[in-house]
Amino acid sequence: AEAGAAERLVASRPDVVFHLAGIVSGEAEANFDLGYRVNLDGTRALFDAIRLAGFAPRVVFTSSIAVFGAPFPDVIPDEFHPTPLTSYGTQKQMSEALLADYTRRGFFDGIGIRLPTICVRPGKPNKAASGFFSGIIREPLSGHEAILPVPRSVVHTHASPRSAVNFLIHAAGIDGSAVGPRRNLTMPGVAVSVGEQIEALERIAGPKVVKLIREEPDATIWAIVKGWPTRFEARRSRELGFSAEKSFDEIIRAHIEDELGGKVAG
Repeated sequence: AEAGAAERLVASRPDVVFHLAGIVSGEAEANFDLGYRVNLDGTRALFDAIRLAGFAPRVVFTSSIAVFGAPFPDVIPDEFHPTPLTSYGTQKQMSEALLADYTRRGFFDGIGIRLPTICVRPGKPNKAASGFFSGIIREPLSGHEAILPVPRSVVHTHASPRSAVNFLIHAAGIDGSAVGPRRNLTMPGVAVSVGEQIEALERIAGPKVVKLIREEPDATIWAIVKGWPTRFEARRSRELGFSAEKSFDEIIRAHIEDELGGKVAG
């Protein structure tokens, strides 16, 4: 979003450009101008820098399931029309449209991947409204208390950081002609309720760890989360070779192996 930044990034004419930069959902809702400046204007600046440089790389854009808005069917098919109910989702949908048009015009070969919520995110909590999905797993596993701001009945789709990396790598090499003109794909994931997340945590780490989760309703977070989709068919992406975990237990174990050295705080 800074003047000249996109031009510097593409000056080396890379074969593949991964566009992951963005303002996360909660912050985009709280700061309207910043969200649009980074998530939309920054994306167009990057796309235009590539167009004006006169080369046509593969561009992998990380979109989001936030492009979908309620009311939802029980399982969202690939043909479900995006109608976002947040500023973040709107910014992502607009960027998806840009990616499809710039690809159609031959400026680059773009693939948009709509990521499910990535869980368990390592590191410190961020301002994403979805952050608690990771927090209620990551913090207790490290011996710290975690806040649960929504009901346990909330259902959401997740994939691990391992899967996210594999999505990006696969998108970088996939045959564009196999994807066709509909360049934005919903990625697969594991759909579970918050209660089922907690049950999986207890199976793996025990009841002492689960007791570190404290329920504290947050109306602001709930207002965002209740408009999010729950389960996805993701048929097109699976047929194109994208894959994710089969259970939330797998997601927790991946976090323990990759971030905790295989050990849980005792």
